[in-house]
Amino acid sequence: MQKKIRAVIMRGGTSKGVFFREQDLPQDKELRDRIITRIFGSPDPYGRQIDGLGGATSTTSKVAIIGKSDSPEYDVNYTFGQVAIKKRLIDYRGNCGNLSSAVGPFAIDEGMVEVSEPITRVRIFNTNTKKLIVANVPVENGKAKVEGDYYISGIPFPGAKIALEFYEPGGAVTGKLLPTGNVVDTLEIPGIGEVEFSFVDASNPVIFIEARTIGLEGTELPPEVDSRPEILEMLDRIRSFIGALYGFGSTPEEVSKNSPAVPKIAFVSPPTDYISTSGKKISKDEISLTARIISMGKLHAAYALTGAICTAIASSIPGTIVNRVSRGPIKNGEVIIGHPAGVMEVVPFVKQTETGFFAEKAIAFRTARRIMEGFVYYPEAF
Repeated sequence: MQKKIRAVIMRGGTSKGVFFREQDLPQDKELRDRIITRIFGSPDPYGRQIDGLGGATSTTSKVAIIGKSDSPEYDVNYTFGQVAIKKRLIDYRGNCGNLSSAVGPFAIDEGMVEVSEPITRVRIFNTNTKKLIVANVPVENGKAKVEGDYYISGIPFPGAKIALEFYEPGGAVTGKLLPTGNVVDTLEIPGIGEVEFSFVDASNPVIFIEARTIGLEGTELPPEVDSRPEILEMLDRIRSFIGALYGFGSTPEEVSKNSPAVPKIAFVSPPTDYISTSGKKISKDEISLTARIISMGKLHAAYALTGAICTAIASSIPGTIVNRVSRGPIKNGEVIIGHPAGVMEVVPFVKQTETGFFAEKAIAFRTARRIMEGFVYYPEAF
């Protein structure tokens, strides 16, 4: 026998996920997560998620749970989960900025918010980070608008431009914008040696290192990095070692196993000419810096939006590794990040106070659309 549950598949930015209404899922979180992982086809030791809706990559194995908010300050609550592919695990520590761009359109089309045209502001409470996100969604005929002329790197088709405002993103997971208290630190990592890094937590915690630290130029594309297991192992060793020091697990092994999504790790380098995955030349003159970010053990095909927000904010803090390689905002306050698929623009708002640096907000731009709605089936015995 099989059971069914209503679901919507949505693309948000360069990610794709399965969206559920909170009311349709069991209140028991353990049962809820077992159902979700089965719906995705996880765990799958073959890494294909062939018996479910998961797309067998970190950017397509994501879940969003949306419910109406009881607070007058928010319209909807949004819980993000990174669904592991080979393990029965959903990592709720941290948010997905790309998938966040689909929350507003989902809420509008589900009748969860009052609609106004041409733009509806949807106030989203992200339960993962306990932060406010405001999605400014174009609306037409009472529904989220899909058609438009705004392109984002990594997506072949244009769409309606959604402006996302991430308020007070600092300390989203660790409680501190600079978890170590410093703009830059140096640690001896077993098996690697001395590593200089900046640890910044804004929308998601990210460990930043220079590309040259691991023997890379910084312009490498996913096939080049993913085909070198020694580089991926080195990056995860750095990530898990630092993560264990700052509360993501009691040991590096525990961080690697149970907290694969956060903290994230990125390697950065100065603006450099390179050819993107689409074959387009990215000129060093059009970007603030070159950056690559790891997602669930592989090089992200584009760049995580929460990672981009953190990168842009880090570039605005004097002394960080990101600030060191970045030439700062290029136009209209935008820090433009050169990533494997192209470029991404983020407008950071950071100020220095008597007690340190404060991230007021960050603005990013995405597109999103509803791909499918209906019922997904899962075996009664799972």
